[in-house]
Amino acid sequence: MFQINDTVLYGAEGVFKIAEVTEMDFKNGKMDYFVLKSLSNENATIFVPTENEALMAKMRRVLSADEIYEMIKAMPEESPIWIEDESIRMKEYKEILLRGDHREIVKLIKALYLHRQKQKEIGKNLHKIDERFLKDAEKLLYDEFAYVLNIQPEQVLPFIHEQIQVDEKAV
Repeated sequence: MFQINDTVLYGAEGVFKIAEVTEMDFKNGKMDYFVLKSLSNENATIFVPTENEALMAKMRRVLSADEIYEMIKAMPEESPIWIEDESIRMKEYKEILLRGDHREIVKLIKALYLHRQKQKEIGKNLHKIDERFLKDAEKLLYDEFAYVLNIQPEQVLPFIHEQIQVDEKAV
């Protein structure tokens, strides 16, 4: 169970600190709520009812530094998740972001990077919706990595590249 001052991810919203547990009285009567404060946006606060399993399932612990290093090490081997049909791709990518599964997010980012490269080679741009998915996936992953590794979000991608190169040289 989560406690005050724990750092958690909440759905596709990013990294939050549990500021308090408070009782609130809404339409459904009095309930206990976790009060989540965003670490990247001081104005963002989320109230999560402790008795609502669906909303509680959106809260998960942040990865450890060791888990992040292992994930980075596995990135070159991950198969991208590219779906040709745009409507199916939109639906699947949205679900991936909502689930927040790190491996799926890495595969999504990889697929969109590779597709963007192919599009550039033929003089085209990535579709706007794909750009949006890429931006959202990167923010979700990079915010968590930055928090855990104590670096800035814009330093995450160079850090990942550096780690992959170090691993490739060691082989």
